[in-house]
Amino acid sequence: MKLTVVGGGSTYTPELIDGFARLRDSLPVSELVLVDPAEDRLELVGGLAQRIFAKQGHPGRVVTTSDLDEGIDGADAVLLQLRVGGQAARNQDETWPLECGCVGQETTGAGGLAKALRTVPVVLDIAERVRRSNPDAWIIDFTNPVGIVTRALLSEGHKAVGLCNVAIGFQRRFARMLGVTPEQVALDHVGLNHLTWERAVRVDGENVLPRLLASHAAELADDLHLPAELLLQLGVVPSYYLRYFYAHDEVVRELLEKPPRAAEVAAIEKELLDLYANPTLDEKPALLEQRGGAYYSEAAVALASSLLNDTGDVQVVNTLNNGALPFLPDDAVIEVPATVGAAGTAPLPIAPLEPLYASLVANVTAYENLALEAALKGGADRVFTALLAHPLIGQIESANALTDKLLAHNREYLPWA
Repeated sequence: MKLTVVGGGSTYTPELIDGFARLRDSLPVSELVLVDPAEDRLELVGGLAQRIFAKQGHPGRVVTTSDLDEGIDGADAVLLQLRVGGQAARNQDETWPLECGCVGQETTGAGGLAKALRTVPVVLDIAERVRRSNPDAWIIDFTNPVGIVTRALLSEGHKAVGLCNVAIGFQRRFARMLGVTPEQVALDHVGLNHLTWERAVRVDGENVLPRLLASHAAELADDLHLPAELLLQLGVVPSYYLRYFYAHDEVVRELLEKPPRAAEVAAIEKELLDLYANPTLDEKPALLEQRGGAYYSEAAVALASSLLNDTGDVQVVNTLNNGALPFLPDDAVIEVPATVGAAGTAPLPIAPLEPLYASLVANVTAYENLALEAALKGGADRVFTALLAHPLIGQIESANALTDKLLAHNREYLPWA
């Protein structure tokens, strides 16, 4: 089995490699190809990847290349984890929206739109080359904003599934709190990428969320930076990203007082690359945990295994709505539990979504549709319309100012600008 990772020079990659090595029985990779135009990073990451495989006795070989077509040739699955513009572009996404009093974040709001505009054309070009090289290959997208990028892929007919680590992170956290194995925990995880709620936590079929909240609301709220009273009042566990909506002005004030996350990540990445350069290092370093992406490798291995081995099991993925949430169009991309197999993904039946959540999901879905149109067709007017539709913006003056700033900071990535 050949797997290709586009963006293989990412400092995330050793986490993925560790997962492939530990879980090789479920995903027997014979060849793992890391593709990245940054050859200096690729050499360091690829060297560590080979040492991790060797230490754990994995028989597969690791190949590195900056040639995309060479890397995807014959691949059974292609994993996308790229960042157009790198941390420098992310740093801009997290700063210029603050000048307009809006959240600066790389996956939502104006910064998230900027990332989508830079990313969608690049991902679609990669996907088209994958289709020409091997039309049977699956594309697994980790590239943010996952919902918009996955929708772009599916709208062009590509064999694609989007994946995020929020659900598996909650599953693992809840299992620890409850003293059970993760495999015993099933989530009623519903919404859009980075806009989800856990409405039930089932252990061996029993919903234990009320008990979980009664015992651990304060701990969960502290992790999410949301009031414990909110979790108890709603009876759900929102994703961390809901804080941008539920406490927008508070978040803006906080972001104005500290360095952007991109600067922190850039510093961590520099340290990681220095570690990766050590020829004696043969395991993922502890510092990698600070980079983010907890359980990323386990989610990736599980999804690839299900698609390629036709397991038909249930995983939380980003997939077409197809009537699962009746108030959304069929071609919307939602993040829910779905059966996964060789034929693709199919959402499980979903209980009606409460108005508090459905209203926000519908609003953000409309924004994502406009964002995708702007990414595909370009134009300042389309950018403005998408920003005006976003519930974190929604004002003419703000949308106009953000449009100007977005275009000014991204001209080198947007030919039409």
